[in-house]
Amino acid sequence: MTKTNDTTLFTNNAIEASIRIGLIALLVVWCFTILEPFIMVVLWGLIVAIALYPAYSWLERRLGNRKNLAATLLTTVTILCILLTGGFIVDSLAGGVADARDSFKPEMLVVPPPPPGLAEVPIVGHSVSRMWNLASTNLEALLEEFAPQLQTIGVWLLEAASGAGIAFLIFIVSTIIAGVFLAKSDSGASAAREIGRRVVGARGDEFVADAESTIRNVTRGILGVAAIQALLAGIGFVVAGVPGAGLWAFLCLILAVIQIGIGPIAIPVAIYMFYAADTVTATLLAIWLGFALVIDNVLKPILLGRKAPVPMMVIFLGSIGGFLSSGIIGLFIGAVVLSLGYKLFLAWLRET
Repeated sequence: MTKTNDTTLFTNNAIEASIRIGLIALLVVWCFTILEPFIMVVLWGLIVAIALYPAYSWLERRLGNRKNLAATLLTTVTILCILLTGGFIVDSLAGGVADARDSFKPEMLVVPPPPPGLAEVPIVGHSVSRMWNLASTNLEALLEEFAPQLQTIGVWLLEAASGAGIAFLIFIVSTIIAGVFLAKSDSGASAAREIGRRVVGARGDEFVADAESTIRNVTRGILGVAAIQALLAGIGFVVAGVPGAGLWAFLCLILAVIQIGIGPIAIPVAIYMFYAADTVTATLLAIWLGFALVIDNVLKPILLGRKAPVPMMVIFLGSIGGFLSSGIIGLFIGAVVLSLGYKLFLAWLRET
């Protein structure tokens, strides 16, 4: 009888525990579903706040320790910079699209016939020669043949443009949230340390400090340098009159963030300008782009010290993965989050 009672009691306790765990899991999943649309915005706001905290601390001291005023001024200046940069990119993209629409007319394009020996190239020669010959004789027929692929590309471009617009709004909202975090930085730091102690125990403060240092180093030494390079390249494109300057500057930003560098954009643009512009303009642009291309070799050692906070492969994977999963905003957040995870994982290994 006793054994039966023990079995029944164990079964009842197991069922009750399962119900409680299930309800808690349901509540957690439900809360996550509700907050999911805001996670990226708040997370980027936190990253921006951590990156801007040294400037905020300096400004706060200059304003007589008035936290709210310092946070408001810094947030306003940051938003103005975002608006000016975003307006420049949007205006350049719109102008480039309009120019392309007005100038691209099949009857105005002249495509020379394919070289005589192209069809004899193994594997791809015949197909390439056929399409090239069709383009030179009847470009409209070639466009109609590839209409589904062109439509797919067009839809992708529209989605990318829409994503860029949404990311632009997210940057603004996140900056406002960052201002709130900065104004409440003291209580926020205390809460972060409390969470750190709760998660990892006595070394929670050290883990939180390591996380803060990693976020600041990546945003300042990786994303900040990338933004400076893209800005310098964009200024050169605009002054030299490069068509679609905003688009090329934006692509320079993406390539600089993922640690490829602005070379794949800057070098072809410089070569193109030697054919499309006068020699003086092209030469000055090439010198300016060369300066923008190598300036990271000067800025990164200053901002990061002798070594990067994490391997460049971590930055690359975080940026690409974040971009594929969350669009433009993920390009920046992914690099920071994966770098943070990598550093905390190494700290956990050392602790173990």
